[in-house]
Amino acid sequence: MRNLRVHLKPAVAALVTLLTLGQPGFADERDVTALLEALKQAQAPEAQNIARDIEIRWSASGSATANLLLKRGQDALDAGTPAKALDHFTALTDHAPGFAEGWHGRAQSFFALEQYGLALADLRQTLALNPQHFGAIYGLAALLEQLEKPADAYDAYKILLNLYPAHEKALAGIARLEPSLNGVEL
Repeated sequence: MRNLRVHLKPAVAALVTLLTLGQPGFADERDVTALLEALKQAQAPEAQNIARDIEIRWSASGSATANLLLKRGQDALDAGTPAKALDHFTALTDHAPGFAEGWHGRAQSFFALEQYGLALADLRQTLALNPQHFGAIYGLAALLEQLEKPADAYDAYKILLNLYPAHEKALAGIARLEPSLNGVEL
């Protein structure tokens, strides 16, 4: 019996370590859920701060390689080199296909390169992985507007405003599209 206890101690220690290390991931998910609820009630500028906190949590992949590829892709987009960004985001989606931020960054790259069909496909993948990704929903609305599908863009803006009511660009999109879709109020 004593021999059994000796062998169990490392197994129990490993289980406790696994459960302890696993907790931050669960806490982060609860944090994002709470932040998304707070975002629904917040007014600007508090809403922008909450949205940024959510985006920071969504950007944490848990992989140093994925984080580096995401940063390089974002830096390339910021530098106005979408083809270079596309390379980094494609490597990221290959490395971490379940990480929504890689698909979102790649969609932004395709949009900047005016490859709208590919951007749409990557936005769909982003939303399949994270249906509450307000950046991807905004991107979808903007893309639909670019493709001259105002009714679909309007619907996407409405969906976005259900998640993030203070989203300034979505509010502007609604204001821009509403008169042509619903008529002018007299």
